[in-house]
Amino acid sequence: MNEAKKDNTEEKILNAAQTVFTQKGMDGTRMQEIADEAGINKALLHYYFRSKQKLFEAIFSKVFSQIFPDIKSLIYSEKPIDEKLGVFIEKYIDLLMRNPFLPTFILKEVNRDPEFLASVIKKQGINPADILQLLEKEMEKGQIRKMDPRDLMINILSLSIFPFASRPLMQIMFFSNDKKAYKEFLVQRKETVKSFVLNSILLK
Repeated sequence: MNEAKKDNTEEKILNAAQTVFTQKGMDGTRMQEIADEAGINKALLHYYFRSKQKLFEAIFSKVFSQIFPDIKSLIYSEKPIDEKLGVFIEKYIDLLMRNPFLPTFILKEVNRDPEFLASVIKKQGINPADILQLLEKEMEKGQIRKMDPRDLMINILSLSIFPFASRPLMQIMFFSNDKKAYKEFLVQRKETVKSFVLNSILLK
């Protein structure tokens, strides 16, 4: 099998798995359904991915590799904390904009097997302990307000992800189901969340 064809088949499988996993979750998905969605036979699917877990991990790696290298270098850079947090928020919301399936995908799996989900995310090279330690140092230096750094990270993630995870309801409740208007609202969230978070914690 030539490399171009192999890459194309793998991409088809990942896209198909993403669709089926999002609809049915890990437990509700069968490998045959993924093969059918990809338009290939089950034997070929197993040639590329031996199990649902391998496929699940591959999807996450593909998605998070879009931003994790940048975020990792950002965390360990010498940039001021307001710039670090601002860029993190922008990149995280950009990721959600490019992958609207992701919030539903995560919420379906977060209670099913959180240990596996956490291990997949950590494999991308982000150590939560390093992020919390960075925030604690900035608090000690008097750059940001003292608080539990876990509160700060959960606040950022919640403010960013909720409008995507609850999109169908929020779109109906506050935007008269105007999809275009809601999409414009989500684009603006980058500045809204960044301004809200930084204004609440910066001491300068």
